[in-house]
Amino acid sequence: MDIEEKQADLIDHFVNQASALQGSALGPLVAEATSHPYLFAFSEILTVPSVLQVEGTTNSVYLDVLRLFAHGTWSDYKRISGHLPQLVPEQILKLKQLTVLTLAETNKVLPYDQLMKELDVTNVRELEDFLINECMYAGIVRGKLDQLRRCFEVQFAAGRDLRPGQLGSMIQTLSNWLATSDNLLLSIQEKIKWADSMSDLDKKHRKEVEDRVEEVKKSLSLKADIDFRGHEEIYSEPGGVMDYEEDRSRPKRRRHPIP
Repeated sequence: MDIEEKQADLIDHFVNQASALQGSALGPLVAEATSHPYLFAFSEILTVPSVLQVEGTTNSVYLDVLRLFAHGTWSDYKRISGHLPQLVPEQILKLKQLTVLTLAETNKVLPYDQLMKELDVTNVRELEDFLINECMYAGIVRGKLDQLRRCFEVQFAAGRDLRPGQLGSMIQTLSNWLATSDNLLLSIQEKIKWADSMSDLDKKHRKEVEDRVEEVKKSLSLKADIDFRGHEEIYSEPGGVMDYEEDRSRPKRRRHPIP
C-alpha cells in the first residue's frame, strides 16, 4: 500500500473521530494525528464542524496546531512557539518532513546550507541521514544527494494541503499550462500537415524521376534496336562484304613476258 492509500484511510479515521468529539477532547486526537508517521495532510480534519467550532475559544490552540501542520514549517513553529503547546519528538520530526515538502514546491535543487538552516541541522551527515531515513524511505520525496555540489536534487515530492488563497493561484497556473499545451498542440498539428505536404511533394517528384528514367530506358532501347537492325541489313546484302576465302581460292593468272 502506497502513501496515498495509507493517508486516505487515516484521513477517514481521524475525520470520523473528530466529528464525535468536542472542545478539549479534541486535544489528544490532534496530537495523535500530527504525530502519525503516515499522515501528511490535514485539511479534511480542519473542515470538520466540531474542529471549526473551537475558533475563538480557550481550545482554539488545537485548531492552530492543525493549521501549522497543514500549511506551516519548522521555522513558522519557532516563530510562534510561545502560543502553542510544546511539540513532542514525533511532531517535530513530522513538521521537519513537511518543511522539506514545502521547500520542494518551489525549487527542485535544494542547497544543503538552506536545508540545514530550515531544519536546524548542524552538519551534512545529519542532514543526509534525515533526508534518506526520514524522507526518502518514508516515500514523501525521491531524489539524489549530490555531495560534490552540496545539494539535494528533488525528483518527486508529495503535495501538501493548499494554503488559504493558494487555490486561485493554482487554477491560474493550470490555466496557463492548458493554454500553452493548446498552442503547442496546434504547432505540432501544423508541422504534421507541413510534413505530410512535403511527403506528397517528395512522392510526386520521385514519380516524375522514375517516369523520366523509364522514358530514357525506352529511348535507349529503341535506339539500340534500330542500330542493330541497321548493321544486320548491311551484313546481309550480297556482295556487301568481300569473301576473302573465296578470293584466295581463285587461280591467279600468270603473266608471260613479252618477247
